[in-house]
Amino acid sequence: MAARGVPLLPAPLNPGDTVALVSPSSPVDDSFNLQLAQEVMEALGFKVKAGAHYADRRGHLAGSDAGRAGDINAAFADREVKAVICVRGGSGAARLLPLLDYDLIRANPKVLLGYSDITALHNAINAQTGLVTFHGPNGSGSWNSFNADQFRRLFFERELMQYRNVADRGDELVQRRNRTVTITGGTAQGELVGGNLAVLTALAGSPYLPDFSGKILFLEDVSEAPYRVDRMLSTLKLMGALDRIAGFIFGECTDCDPGAGYGSLGLGQILDDYIKPLGIPAYRGAMIGHIRQQFIVPVGGRVELDAAAGSFRLLQPVFQQ
Repeated sequence: MAARGVPLLPAPLNPGDTVALVSPSSPVDDSFNLQLAQEVMEALGFKVKAGAHYADRRGHLAGSDAGRAGDINAAFADREVKAVICVRGGSGAARLLPLLDYDLIRANPKVLLGYSDITALHNAINAQTGLVTFHGPNGSGSWNSFNADQFRRLFFERELMQYRNVADRGDELVQRRNRTVTITGGTAQGELVGGNLAVLTALAGSPYLPDFSGKILFLEDVSEAPYRVDRMLSTLKLMGALDRIAGFIFGECTDCDPGAGYGSLGLGQILDDYIKPLGIPAYRGAMIGHIRQQFIVPVGGRVELDAAAGSFRLLQPVFQQ
């Protein structure tokens, strides 16, 4: 494993490089989305290599475990490939974790990009190698101007990014969308860890979850009832993870409303119950998660969080110099 506190940085990425498309989780609903993913990468300026099994399907999975893991290992082993781009999330990436060649990944550090179920890969690779990976749009997801601009600034210009929500007032007198809410004010520094809450908590008790000590935890989720969010945060609390973090960022929990009536706690109440007592800088509403415009967040990157401002910023480069 990488020494604690010493992240392993990926090689820099440049226009004209070759990237690999892989499908670690679920298959796409329509094979046309595979073509769109390739066109997106080409529009960003890359040559594209598709994994041998990236178009496979086996039930709710994008092919066999061996095939999906093999494509990831092959992409890291291929000297021509400079980045590994996940086509989509869904379910099934955790099945691959014992099949990945972490020595190979450590010896060939390169960009890995994806989110949602790809949280399993981010955390396992971080725990086993210390490699900084990137939580952001999947290849077949939305590549609107905001996401494409984030990509170019982070990967091509190697900017020390400031992650602050874009103001979106629409025709409202007071801004409602993209608002951040401070849970506890203050600033904190640490390496980012986290991703999708459901996927993250499913790794509890395994060797594929990083140490949370002194980290800034970021979370997001989709289509989870508040009582399930409560249960998952309870898991993180009971395993001692929440008590070790230095700061907390909650992104969007899309389609997580409690519904009508008073039969459920709201998400804000649940976060207050678990996070406020920690007394650490924390806020919610960051543009992270299952939303059209989303931050590209370096898992393992060192940041400073300003909870009152609802923002965080990179403190160090996340690529080899």
